[in-house]
Amino acid sequence: MISSVARQAIQQLFTRSESVDVSIRCAPASKILQGIVDSFQMKGRGLVIKKMFEAEAMEFETDAVSLDMSGLIGGKIRLKQATHAIATVTMTESGINKAFTADLVEKRLQDVTSEEATSLSGGDPVSFRDVQMVLLPHQRVKIVAKTDLPNRDNLPISLSAKVTVERRRRVVFTDVEFEPDDVPEDVQWLSEAMIPGFVGVLNQMVDLERFDLDGVSLRVNQLDVKGKQLLFNGYAEIEHFPGM
Repeated sequence: MISSVARQAIQQLFTRSESVDVSIRCAPASKILQGIVDSFQMKGRGLVIKKMFEAEAMEFETDAVSLDMSGLIGGKIRLKQATHAIATVTMTESGINKAFTADLVEKRLQDVTSEEATSLSGGDPVSFRDVQMVLLPHQRVKIVAKTDLPNRDNLPISLSAKVTVERRRRVVFTDVEFEPDDVPEDVQWLSEAMIPGFVGVLNQMVDLERFDLDGVSLRVNQLDVKGKQLLFNGYAEIEHFPGM
């Protein structure tokens, strides 16, 4: 009963899910009568978060949990106190690129007014579009985009960078290098000059708070690139089970 209620509550967090499985560990089983559970484990696949962000997989397993027994009688899982869980989130290259087309993300790329971004536009706001990311070995990525300047439309931008996590919350791009092969020779100097402004926008935009769910906050200790997958390993702080 507890597993079923928890699974239904967690599924409601996602716009779409291929599968969500919840299991409970409790030994001896009689401890459940005192509201004590050794751990909850959740495994989900094909998840869409807030209609925009696709996660190929998400897993977490909690520490010991103390439950409110009066809630259990009513078919609800209520925590007596917050608990923590080891968490893993897997995103694919295609899922990341779909996220760049989400309205929330595109708005952050439009009408940028930072000094770095407007240094070649005479101070006018600059917008970036058609962003695509390619995952590379050694925790690096390649990012291409386009922008418009007063003297050049459809200016291509191409760079490679190391992807890492800052303060366990924000994805940032460091060790940035200009990639000239994708840029016409006559505008390479323009393209390279636009990179600091573009990277500055990206580094302020990819905040993991956008992945926080009802009652669940994510923190990342490590980020890895494996093939065409981006893996976030960290922990989740669970204040309450979703909707309960």
